[in-house]
Amino acid sequence: IVMQLRTCAGHPYLFPGVEDRSLPPLGEHLVENCGKMVLLDKLLVRLKERGHRVLLFTQMTRILDILEDYMHMRGFQYCRIDGNTSYEDREERIDAYNHPDSDKFLFLLSTRAGGLGINLQTA
Repeated sequence: IVMQLRTCAGHPYLFPGVEDRSLPPLGEHLVENCGKMVLLDKLLVRLKERGHRVLLFTQMTRILDILEDYMHMRGFQYCRIDGNTSYEDREERIDAYNHPDSDKFLFLLSTRAGGLGINLQTA
């Protein structure tokens, strides 16, 4: 039951059959149907406008999938690593984010992948 509560607190689309498939996959409903996403959207838009960069951690990789859809919807440049990312891809994405001329605004990480000694000093 604890996992169901964590899922409920994450995003309603984590439950099968909740997402209305007649709506466009990258529509505003992705944000509007979750209070956390409404707040996150307001924060990220402001942070982007002010030239900040963001690291966003979550324990659930399925939430990272939803956040990836959100990044595409808003046109934010991002990198992602999770527990399934190969070592070579990890290094490549970290280097892309840390590059002095990087256009990457946000780095999506699972807490599992984030605990493996990464250096994202440019965030």
